[in-house]
Amino acid sequence: MYSVVGVRFKPAGKIYYFDPSDLPIDREHSVIVETARGVEYGRVVTQKKTVGEKDVVLPLKKVIRMAGPSDAEIVERNRADAKEAFATCLPKFKDYKMKLVDVEYTFDRNKIIFYFTAEGRIDFRELLKVLAGIFRTRIELRQIGVRDEAKILGGIGPCGRILCCSSFLGDFEPVSIKMAKDQNLSLNPTKISGLCGRLMCCLKYEHDNYESGKDKLPGVGSQVATSYGNGKVVGLNVERRTVKVHIFELSKVMELPTDDVVEME
Repeated sequence: MYSVVGVRFKPAGKIYYFDPSDLPIDREHSVIVETARGVEYGRVVTQKKTVGEKDVVLPLKKVIRMAGPSDAEIVERNRADAKEAFATCLPKFKDYKMKLVDVEYTFDRNKIIFYFTAEGRIDFRELLKVLAGIFRTRIELRQIGVRDEAKILGGIGPCGRILCCSSFLGDFEPVSIKMAKDQNLSLNPTKISGLCGRLMCCLKYEHDNYESGKDKLPGVGSQVATSYGNGKVVGLNVERRTVKVHIFELSKVMELPTDDVVEME
């Protein structure tokens, strides 16, 4: 078992675990840690807890120290410089048919990371030389997908709320059209797609509720008995807990509450 704290480097970024050692670390504290890309400044989002070996990536790296006001000033300066770098390099990315999405300095300024989108794979070796000549430091060009772009840029979703991916979702999970069908949603792409053009993430985390709800309802196509006579299930509304039944004797479909529908053997 390992004692860890969870650290995020971006507001809705993935949570990474580090060894807190004997430091008095708690939630909302800022810390300095060593990552695969260098020394970074992060915020503690989960307090000290014990986890199993399968829940961490070994070797587990330690928190270097607690962050102070001077570290926060470095972060703000890096963000300001990143904005300048974005404005400077935006035309250069357009020349290579690449869309620049974001620019980020590592905390120790050992590297500048440029996030971009493009159609297909791009040979950016020449652009890499140009950028290295401008900034005189290590450059990383990272191609991202449209979902990652939406996460970085943010926005308002069709529901009127801030995008889930940019506000609280740490990871993207697979979303399928079957999830929309199971939730009785319109299959019109404009109705079930987010700003990124992909299926909305909320289809996934609402899907489990629909799956568990369907387990308690008769299956579509099953024969049932109701107060109006026997019939066949032709549809389900999990959210309203109702069943659409084609009543044989009445030759019509009725939407009935679940307590009025009994599945026949």
